[in-house]
Amino acid sequence: MATIRRAGFGTVFELEDSKVGIGTDAATHTLQALGNIRSEAATDIGISSLTTYQGFVDKEARFTTGQIDIESQSGSTSGEIVIDGDVTVSSATTFTSGPQNLTVTDTFTLPSGDTNSRELKPTAGSLRFNQDFATLEFYTGNNWATVNNISTAGRAVFVGGSPATTAGLSIESVFISSLGNATDFATLNVKFNQGGGCSNKTRGLIAGGENPSIHDAISYWNMQGGGTALEFGTLTGNRRRTQENGCSSSTRGMWIGGFNGSNTVNIIDYVEISTLGDAIDFGDINVGTRESGAAFSSPVRAIYGGGRNQPANKALDDIVFVNISSKGNTATFGNLTRLLFSQSGSANSVRGIFAGGGLPGGTYTDEINYITIASEGNAVQFGNLSVGSQYLAATANQTRSLIAGGNLSGGTKLNTIEFITIASTGDAKDFGDLSIARQEFSGCSDSHGGLGGF
Repeated sequence: MATIRRAGFGTVFELEDSKVGIGTDAATHTLQALGNIRSEAATDIGISSLTTYQGFVDKEARFTTGQIDIESQSGSTSGEIVIDGDVTVSSATTFTSGPQNLTVTDTFTLPSGDTNSRELKPTAGSLRFNQDFATLEFYTGNNWATVNNISTAGRAVFVGGSPATTAGLSIESVFISSLGNATDFATLNVKFNQGGGCSNKTRGLIAGGENPSIHDAISYWNMQGGGTALEFGTLTGNRRRTQENGCSSSTRGMWIGGFNGSNTVNIIDYVEISTLGDAIDFGDINVGTRESGAAFSSPVRAIYGGGRNQPANKALDDIVFVNISSKGNTATFGNLTRLLFSQSGSANSVRGIFAGGGLPGGTYTDEINYITIASEGNAVQFGNLSVGSQYLAATANQTRSLIAGGNLSGGTKLNTIEFITIASTGDAKDFGDLSIARQEFSGCSDSHGGLGGF
């Protein structure tokens, strides 16, 4: 039997070197304590229901069944926590531990909800499942960011353009990892010539352009299912020559600059891709108004380069950037290798690619330039296209950039698609053909370099 060292009201009941039971030496009955229990070392041979617990230190904690769903619990283990069954952490639960290793042998269910149900100021490092995008996301301490969850579909689409009679309503598609010709994929609800496209892995959007007059429409379509595009909302104003000025993260779509019919603008518009509604002012281009430049993004930054201003019709070589998760004006990044407009832009999460474009004096270039998005600096020569052209479109996944269409100096429209491997340098190679020769159009993909960001 147990040895009682001290007992009495106002004293401590202590047991030493023995087991205790109720009415038995075998200790198989239940000991019920109607107050607090303190122990230097306690072994539970069943499943315990504890309102709170703290101060335990052990090499291993093993839960073989049950659910952790307690509003206040704390403690630590110096070794390993092993959970053999399902674990559900409710939104009211705080589960704190400092193990060297946490093993869950079945499933671990995170809090989930749509984008609008996010906590505004959760703890940095909080993790949740976003039902809108089917992605994991975490709180950085400043904003929600998506765990890089790029679609494996690798679909590229080419949208709208000129001639409006054949290309204006057309969306055609290829798979970036293969070679081959584009096929019909979806249909726009209104004609978009000179419209700017952007996308995440779920939706593609196009905004602005001519129909045939300048307009402010934004339409969207399903990046996996195709079909007919639907009305999304409107830009903050009418503008065209926005082809290739669109870019996006997983959640935000952006359009930078454009031409309102009289002058170029320095406006940056943005939308939340998962919602419907009108664009909101994001900020301004810090180096002046422009149109017919090219944009692309990483998960963190949106980049815009080149273009020209009107009515002076002056070509530009500035490269500027903004942080997508915040709002504000652009900052200077560097310069292109030459004055350039109506070029294409594409990127993976590391490198951005500018290809082709118009030069002062009316000639077109076949040059391909690149930048490293995370740093600032001037563009560097990458290689060459098969021919010099302008008003071409491009998009990418993490491996390849596809560069399509455009026109030659004599006005002939192209139906070619070429590709480069972004991580290397070198000349473009033949990929296949568009079904419609087109210019002044946009390229989008479900796996470009901006995905994975806020």
